[in-house]
Amino acid sequence: MKKIFTKFSVLTTLCLLLLNVAYAQNVTVKGKVTDGKLPIPGVGVTVKGTTNATVTNPDGDYSLSVPANSILVFSSIGFSAREIEVKNQTTINVSMATSTQDLEQVVVVGYGTQKRKDVTGAISSVSGEDLAKMPAVSPLASLQGKVAGLTVVNSGGAGSQPVIRIRGIASTNNATPLYVVDGFIQDNIDYLNPADIESIDLLRDASSSAIYGLRGANGVIAITTKRAAKGQTRINFTSNVGIQKVIDRIDVTDAEGFKKLYSTQLANIGAAPFDFSNYNGNTDWQDLILQTAIINTNSLTFSNTGEKTSTLINLAYNNQEGVLKYNQYQKFILRLSEEIRVTDKFKVGADITGFHDINQGATAGLNNAIWAAPIVPVQTDAYTYYAMPSFQRAQVGNPIAPMERNRNNSINKGLSFNGSVFAELKFLKNFTARSTFYARYGYDYSRGFTRPPFSFINVGENGGPTTTVIDNQFRSTVSQGQSESHRYQQDHTVTYEKTIANDHRVTAMVGFTSLRFAGSNISGSRTDSTLVVPDNPDLWYLGVINANNILTNGGGGNEQTNAGVFGRLSYTYKDRYLFNGTIRRDGSSRFAPQNRWGTFGSVGLGWVASEEDFFKDNIKAINFLKLRASFGRLGNSNGVADNRYQVLLANGRDAIFGENIFTAVGPEFFPDPNLRFEIIQGVDVGLDIRAFDSRYNAEINLYTKKTDGLLTSYPIQAGQPAFFTNLGEVNNKGIEVSMGWTDKIGKDLTFNVSGNFSYNKNRVISIGNTIDFQIIGNGGVNLTNTGQSIGYFYGYRQTGIYQSTADLDKTPKFSNSLPGDISYEDTNGDGIISPLDRTYLGTPFPPYSYGMSLSLGYKGFDALIEGQGVAGNQIYTQRRTQNFATLNYEANRLNAWTAPGTSNVEPILDNTRGNNYLFSSHYLEPGDYFRLRTVQLGYTFGANMLAKAGIQKLRLYLSGQNIQTWSQATGYTPEAQIGSILGGGADNGVYPIPAVYSFGLNVTF
Repeated sequence: MKKIFTKFSVLTTLCLLLLNVAYAQNVTVKGKVTDGKLPIPGVGVTVKGTTNATVTNPDGDYSLSVPANSILVFSSIGFSAREIEVKNQTTINVSMATSTQDLEQVVVVGYGTQKRKDVTGAISSVSGEDLAKMPAVSPLASLQGKVAGLTVVNSGGAGSQPVIRIRGIASTNNATPLYVVDGFIQDNIDYLNPADIESIDLLRDASSSAIYGLRGANGVIAITTKRAAKGQTRINFTSNVGIQKVIDRIDVTDAEGFKKLYSTQLANIGAAPFDFSNYNGNTDWQDLILQTAIINTNSLTFSNTGEKTSTLINLAYNNQEGVLKYNQYQKFILRLSEEIRVTDKFKVGADITGFHDINQGATAGLNNAIWAAPIVPVQTDAYTYYAMPSFQRAQVGNPIAPMERNRNNSINKGLSFNGSVFAELKFLKNFTARSTFYARYGYDYSRGFTRPPFSFINVGENGGPTTTVIDNQFRSTVSQGQSESHRYQQDHTVTYEKTIANDHRVTAMVGFTSLRFAGSNISGSRTDSTLVVPDNPDLWYLGVINANNILTNGGGGNEQTNAGVFGRLSYTYKDRYLFNGTIRRDGSSRFAPQNRWGTFGSVGLGWVASEEDFFKDNIKAINFLKLRASFGRLGNSNGVADNRYQVLLANGRDAIFGENIFTAVGPEFFPDPNLRFEIIQGVDVGLDIRAFDSRYNAEINLYTKKTDGLLTSYPIQAGQPAFFTNLGEVNNKGIEVSMGWTDKIGKDLTFNVSGNFSYNKNRVISIGNTIDFQIIGNGGVNLTNTGQSIGYFYGYRQTGIYQSTADLDKTPKFSNSLPGDISYEDTNGDGIISPLDRTYLGTPFPPYSYGMSLSLGYKGFDALIEGQGVAGNQIYTQRRTQNFATLNYEANRLNAWTAPGTSNVEPILDNTRGNNYLFSSHYLEPGDYFRLRTVQLGYTFGANMLAKAGIQKLRLYLSGQNIQTWSQATGYTPEAQIGSILGGGADNGVYPIPAVYSFGLNVTF
């Protein structure tokens, strides 16, 4: 028995040893790493606890010999790390979840970068990949709905730039953020190719933008363009072609409806009926000026890196037709980026972008197409058009005639070059010195002429004859204009970085910067009463018309300089306690020498609670939790004209002395020798969280921002120039929330759900020397005064319609009010309606904005749905308030009051009753809307399918944008906040924002 037991023990031990050896043998594991739809190159694949590692190739593939019982760790910046047990598997495909707030992601913080986990301010990022998917000529247009606290108001015009606001409006002069492209300060970024952008970082709070001194008060949009990837040679081509179509039109009456309403109106005012017998048209003028338009974007990139150099060349062509006929915009871009690593510690580089655009503006009038009577036919031939009926003839023209007459009768082109060179040296182990010089030169020119007028048919009315007339006052005119601008900037920084005892990380930076920009323009035109200039662009020059004929000309220019010294200190202790501090001494030539300079700065503190031992031991679900608070102080010199502290002269009235006429001159305004920049101070408190294995992420911000010393024109005496000085305070308070969840269902289905919400309350704390001081906008429709928001709507509040004389007797009214008129609220309770009853009616700027998205990935397929909207603002339908003539009626007038009880909203059809055209809530509409911003479906072909063609990646997709909008607004678009800060929110012919249906591809060789 003992021998048997001994033999069994030996056999068992031998089997266990053999099994252990077999189990410990290496296996070769292969697989592909993707983000659920696209391969991820450069992912680190490491055997846990060892140095055995590899990285994925450009197709996301990897291969590694590992112990059969090991654990593989997959890690890459921008993705949550994953650990997977091998368990003798030879094929392991991995899908890595992205995190919109990855801790190691590098963001731009002004004259440098910082890891997101060390940031103490409110900075959001949008990847260039997200922007490149959208069929937009302007990269800013694609930011709409993606970032909390950011308001983007798009326009459908070809090549148009959107209006951008960050955290509300902090100034009555200018609210446009600062654009910084690879460190170069710009006023606009129309010269950029959206497909050539690596990322956009938005610095929203005062502490983040304080390092920009006098320029960053409205927030900063920092754009980083693409560079050549290390160790790779690539050719990438992206293209998108689509059609644009207006799906929401303004509802106006057709010929039958117009005849009915106009006849009713004439009866209401006791006028004779109109003779419609010779008007047999039923014209939809909107249909004739709008078109289905083409949009096409193309980008071709060559990139290569060698042992010492990296090179990137990008070529782009964008073409967009407007949905208004003959509106077209084209731009051509060539960019070259080169970097040379002279030694391990010294490198130099250069970047230059050439930009050329051609802009053909729209020649059709939106309002004219809405107002023109539909009873009129269009034309009899290419040169003969019908005139409007007698009740419109002097004020409203045939909308098609000027559109055709002015089509392609001008040339508008621009050319610019943006360039930079830099040198960077690492010295004394922990120091880095960098100097960069930037330059921009821009040149724009235009030429045009006027075509001879067409003939117009005046239809006979009331038995009169039909006649054909031509404009006998025609004068042939040729015009020319050109402008040039240049900008020079230099930045010099020295940075010190050191980690002490693995616990203390210190980064200190000091620098100097200067910016100078200037421009000039000149224009002229000549008119001849006998010469007809041919329709030939080669002849559109002033010299075509004799110099003795009528000449008008103009010109102007400006010049400005800024300079500043700055510093930043960042300190982190054990990745738990964070400190960021900045200081800047900055000056601007826009102000008097004694008031040009200011000192600005910020302090930010952060606590990464999740790094504390008690947190790690007790709260497993939360991977990262950071609390932060910051304070920033900066100035605002944006939107201020040059030399406002000096006396400037303006033309006054003419005076006659004997036989001579002299033009008088006088001060344009009374200057304030103590004029200074506005001061902005802001406090920000925030929370960043990642939980549930980084599948959930959230960011919450509370902020307050106060502007002191608003630059305001203050009237001293009626009829005298205003006094331009610093008066008043404005406060913005708000909350921003962003959340997202990234996860996987089963083996192949990945998804991401994200959303953002923001609320901003704008309030004027004080302005002027008295509480009665008001800044008037849009003819008194908008007011800015103490206690309300900037540019709020001010007018009468409608309570209904006066139904009868008895109703008038018991209701406050104007002395001339009649049944059928709008009844207004007696806000002061004095028993009558008067201008004293005007009151606050709402704000044109939405206090609430939000966005949401859902993305799905299944094997090679991907899908994206995005929505965006605003709430809480009002839209002024100014197009409805005109009564200079009888105009076509919008559909709401079909419900006009005709007798007691017929309507309590729409007044009587009578354009002689002025009380009904007073600005009131009757002409306001809710600006709330929700838009289905993007719906996209794509497919990425596997690398193995394309290897024989030499293609590394190919993605095809179908996309729809702006395909549905839910809104109570009756205009082309509810995005009517465009306009001046003091007079915004008016829909008086807002360019339609079309739906875009497109097909695109992205291929990499």
